[in-house]
Parts: sequence; structure tokens; C-alpha cells
Amino acid sequence: MSNRVAQVERNTLETKIKVSLDLDGKGTGVFNTGVPFLEHMMDQIARHGMIDLDIVCDGDTHIDDHHSVEDIGITLGQAIAKAVGDKKGLRRYGHAYVPLDEALSRVVIDFSGRPGLFLDIPFTQKRIGTFDTELFWEFFQGFVNHAGVTLHIDNLRGHNSHHQAETVFKAFGRALRMALELDPRMEGMMPSTKGSL
Repeated sequence: MSNRVAQVERNTLETKIKVSLDLDGKGTGVFNTGVPFLEHMMDQIARHGMIDLDIVCDGDTHIDDHHSVEDIGITLGQAIAKAVGDKKGLRRYGHAYVPLDEALSRVVIDFSGRPGLFLDIPFTQKRIGTFDTELFWEFFQGFVNHAGVTLHIDNLRGHNSHHQAETVFKAFGRALRMALELDPRMEGMMPSTKGSL
């Protein structure tokens, strides 16, 4: 297996971001973003996706968290696309259901090369601590546009917004892990009847 690692830096007038990852890691995460609740969610991706993930962001959080959250999604998508490479041998599809007490979420992902986000999280609160729940859309929209994936996210039930968010990100990590696995029966083969993704 070749090393499926990537490092991407993205610098704008609003954020300076560096993402390093190893798709075949042990699930370790190191985060310094200035957005504590997002870091908690990134840790779910790392641990449940078995991805070693290091994210540093210096953003304009004195305004609000919007630019940092969106741009981290963009840069993470770029890094995963880079690490995946040509997608030969990839399982391609991944899905997961994850509960946390009263909350239950489902995530389905396809490394199709076609960006698409379908997200339904009926948050019961607009904020989790100081974190604006609307920013999850921005994170995932940035991610799918730059990872080139189709992503369906549904929070099926829940009344605690922290639980709703955590089940989404745990399920996202689990679905990523499944989709990113290399299938020994597909070694060297493109997982598409088109011959390309």
C-alpha cells in the first residue's frame, strides 16, 4: 500500500490553515483552530475515521467563526482528495448509523468526483455553547466541493443539539473510513463502470 498522506496549506486574508493527514492512521488528532467545538467534532472524524489528522487555523474569529469553519472544511476536502489519489482500489461508498443517547444520525458518502451535499439536521438550538449550528452547513459544503464527494447527512432524531452534532460527525468519520478502505478484490481497478471518477 502506498502512503496515503497529504499536507495542504490555504492562506487567505481571512484564514491561514494547514491540514496534514494520513488516511491509514491510528485515529490521532491534533487541533489548534480557535474554534473549540469544531475541534471536538474534528476529533470525532479522526478517531472514528481512523485518520491521523492535524489542523492548524489562524482565522478572524474576532469577527465570528464563519470563515474558519468554512475554510477548514475546504482545506480538509483538498487534503483528502490529494491523499486519495486516483481512487483505484477504493471501496468508494461508505455509510454509517450512529446513536448517542436519544440522538441518531445517518451519513452516506460516495467518492464520485461529483460534489453534492444533502443535509438535514433539525437542530433544536441555534447554538451549542458559543458555536453557531448553521456553520455545519458551511463546513460540509466546503468539504464536498473540494473533496469531490456526494454526501447525504440526516439526523433522524434527537433533542440535545450537542448529541445531534456528535452523532453526525461520528457517523461521518465511520462512513469516511468505509469509503476510503482499499478493497483487495478491486486492487488496481477503478470503482466505476465509466473507468474514471
